[in-house]
Amino acid sequence: MNFLDKLVGKKPALTTSDAIQKLHEMEFMLFKKQEYLESKIEKEKVSLVKNASKNKSAALQSLRRKKRYEKQLQQIDNTLTTIEMQREALELATTNTTLLKTMQNAATALKKTHVSINVEEVNNIMDSIADQQELVNEISNAIGNPVGFDDDIDEDELELELEALEERALEEKLVEIPVLPKAPTVKIGKVKKSKDDDDDDLERLAQWAS
Repeated sequence: MNFLDKLVGKKPALTTSDAIQKLHEMEFMLFKKQEYLESKIEKEKVSLVKNASKNKSAALQSLRRKKRYEKQLQQIDNTLTTIEMQREALELATTNTTLLKTMQNAATALKKTHVSINVEEVNNIMDSIADQQELVNEISNAIGNPVGFDDDIDEDELELELEALEERALEEKLVEIPVLPKAPTVKIGKVKKSKDDDDDDLERLAQWAS
């Protein structure tokens, strides 16, 4: 520890969060100073307009103060710009540091997880699962196929027997249909009129004419 540190007392270094907080506080103080200087400049403008034609000495004093306040205001603006840039840089650095630590922890955890995993063992396990699944399928197919019941049956003979049964059933249906009797035939000839009929007709005609 050097003499200057002993004199002023050496303080521990600020953390990034503390530095950002201090910069925020400095910005707030400078904003208040800006508002104060702007109000002073406006007052000097009013005084300058008021005394420009009446009191030249007072007008010159107001003008000098106005220029001084404007210069201070410009300095504060420059300081605020520098502080804002520094604060944003610290915030970005903090974000990047946090992100990097998180990614590093995730990578470490992933590495620990993979320590007990061997690629060759994984392939062997997957091959074993595939073999067992194939065995299950074979057993299921074997159980689903009936054994020894239909081996001596000829499919062609079954087809012929089925066709014969269908023909016999059709013949039986035809036999059951009743035969309708034959309709009698009637010959239509010319109807001959007797003499008596002609006499009756003439008599009726004579009565109608009288």
